[in-house]
Amino acid sequence: MDDAAQEIERMRQSYERGTLSEDDLASTWLEQFERWLADALAAGMPEPHAMVLATAAGDGAPGARTVLLRGVDERGLRFNTNYRSRKGRELGANPRATLLFPWYGLQRQVIVDGDVERATAEESDAYFAQRPRASRIAAAASPQSEPIAGRDELERRFAELEAEYAGVDDPPRPDHWGGYLVVPRAVEFWQGRRNRLHDRLRYRRADGGEWVVERLAP
Repeated sequence: MDDAAQEIERMRQSYERGTLSEDDLASTWLEQFERWLADALAAGMPEPHAMVLATAAGDGAPGARTVLLRGVDERGLRFNTNYRSRKGRELGANPRATLLFPWYGLQRQVIVDGDVERATAEESDAYFAQRPRASRIAAAASPQSEPIAGRDELERRFAELEAEYAGVDDPPRPDHWGGYLVVPRAVEFWQGRRNRLHDRLRYRRADGGEWVVERLAP
């Protein structure tokens, strides 16, 4: 075993930044999420809206990658991507996902399990219009998740589209690019605690549609 591997085995950190009790919990998952997101913003966490998106293909093979949260309300959490990408194909075959917000600096995690549906064309257009012009062109230029011969191929395609849209202030949204909404079935709030006796409180939507709160063992 090399030195780096031995160092990893020896690494230990006591989680003592906070606690999470039932008495502290907000009445809804959305209010609790907004509280913790505000804490992450106030703490200066790098990219607090970054979240790991886990999906599974039709044959059950898992996939994970980091995407950016672009909106949250009582309906769920939104992100955008290329519908032809690996995650887009997997969501087409199996419209379920897990989101993980890893707020390490606060010794917290939020884990969302839910069903996934596409945003409307109007919603996708509205967000696409907010993107920087170069990012819009890049969305059209990249065959996301597909093998390419090299960086030059990507740069060439970008340059071709930039020339095509010269003088166009608002390049249009490609049909294969847009938003998704993750509609929660469960939202877990995880707070690290001393001796690995972490606090885990989960909002879960019961069969009747009502939300219940339960504590999970660490």
